[in-house]
Amino acid sequence: MRPIDKIKQVYCLGIGGIGVSALARYFGTRGLPVAGYDRVPTPLTDALQEEGMDIHFTEDPELIPKSFRDPASTLVIYTPAVPGNHAELVWFREQGFEIVKRAEVLGAISRSRRTIGISGTHGKTSITTMTAHLLTQCGVPCDAFMGGISKNYRTNLLLHPDSTYLVAEADEYDRSFLHLNPFIAVVTATDADHLDIYGTHQAVKEAFEQFVARTNPGGNILIKQGVSLRLPSGVRAHSYALRGPADFCATSVTIREGAYVIDLSTPQGTISNIRIGVPGLLNVENAVAAMAVAVLTGCPEHGIRDAMETFQGVQRRFDVRFRSETRLYIDDYGHHPEELSFTIRSVRELYPGRHITGIFQPHLFTRTRDLHEEFARSLSMLDRAILLDIYPAREQPIPGVTSELILKDITSPERFLCFREGLIPLLRQCTPDILLTMGAGDIDQLVPVITQWCEQSIIPHKC
Repeated sequence: MRPIDKIKQVYCLGIGGIGVSALARYFGTRGLPVAGYDRVPTPLTDALQEEGMDIHFTEDPELIPKSFRDPASTLVIYTPAVPGNHAELVWFREQGFEIVKRAEVLGAISRSRRTIGISGTHGKTSITTMTAHLLTQCGVPCDAFMGGISKNYRTNLLLHPDSTYLVAEADEYDRSFLHLNPFIAVVTATDADHLDIYGTHQAVKEAFEQFVARTNPGGNILIKQGVSLRLPSGVRAHSYALRGPADFCATSVTIREGAYVIDLSTPQGTISNIRIGVPGLLNVENAVAAMAVAVLTGCPEHGIRDAMETFQGVQRRFDVRFRSETRLYIDDYGHHPEELSFTIRSVRELYPGRHITGIFQPHLFTRTRDLHEEFARSLSMLDRAILLDIYPAREQPIPGVTSELILKDITSPERFLCFREGLIPLLRQCTPDILLTMGAGDIDQLVPVITQWCEQSIIPHKC
């Protein structure tokens, strides 16, 4: 790949993806022309167009702007979600363009910074965004490439002219995180996931071992208590946990006025009375990890406490979309059984005794095939479970693999299969008390519709 300072303009395939869009914004902020393609318009692509980027939504090489059709001046960045036979990708290859994966570009950008790479099969987006907020508010200059839209900053990219650190979500998919050389490496979980790429759970763990092995000599590894990995020598290893024993853990967890308040035990002492600015027990655990990173980078106690209280969260991460005296609607990106369990358990703890309806869109045929029993166990924690069709993303259908695989083993009192167009009619027949939407596919396109329905609806009877 050509040096970052030699790049003149970029064309992004999958520009609406959360990772590629952050790179598009990075180069746009540097004053470079940026253009790209994505399948459908979204609020994120709308924002990029408002920032001056030329984006189209039809797969056609003829729509590539003329000024981006010169291999000498244009770097093409793509996400692994773009299929190899994509017409524009094929055209760029045939014309001899330099084509690089998103992860390779992020790796090149990170080499001039002390990188904080936050990895794990769940939790990494929230921890990355929390860490970026903590460092920013504590006066530690950092750039941040976040895997979600920060509600504090309304973006997935933070840049500081005097940045010392780069905070980056280290994505294990397609082994992308092996392009990073972290000064601080965080590992939240190594659950069996992306088995379409890795094949076995053991291969997943081996990839995480390769990631932490890339930690700079003299750097730090922060790993969740109970995650077993072979760690490299020459680095400092630290553990974290929601509750101890661990190097960083919450010694007190209480709920005051609807929010979690904790005391954080660290190797340097205890930081007391920290109010977590976002709901959800999983967010408390994520906050422990983010605050541990803040301590390792030298953030002061008072700065950590103040910043954690002002953290507003990440879009689609335990994101409260509607609240009234009779109804609560929360949207969450969770798409792995462990994430679903944490989300539902958090709602139970925060709102004991209330009736929970969960709408889940499975993501990927392979993940559904491999984890359908685990999904059923997690979703059985709901009072009412509604399953949408599987979102295929990059995959072709697998015979016999449908949402029915999950539904048949759910033990909730009420359970339904539902097409997207039938969701609102189904909700009209029910009386959702607490409503959750969960999934990593295009269920996010239903969130504004459901929010509007919550604001306008009066439901007379229960289904």
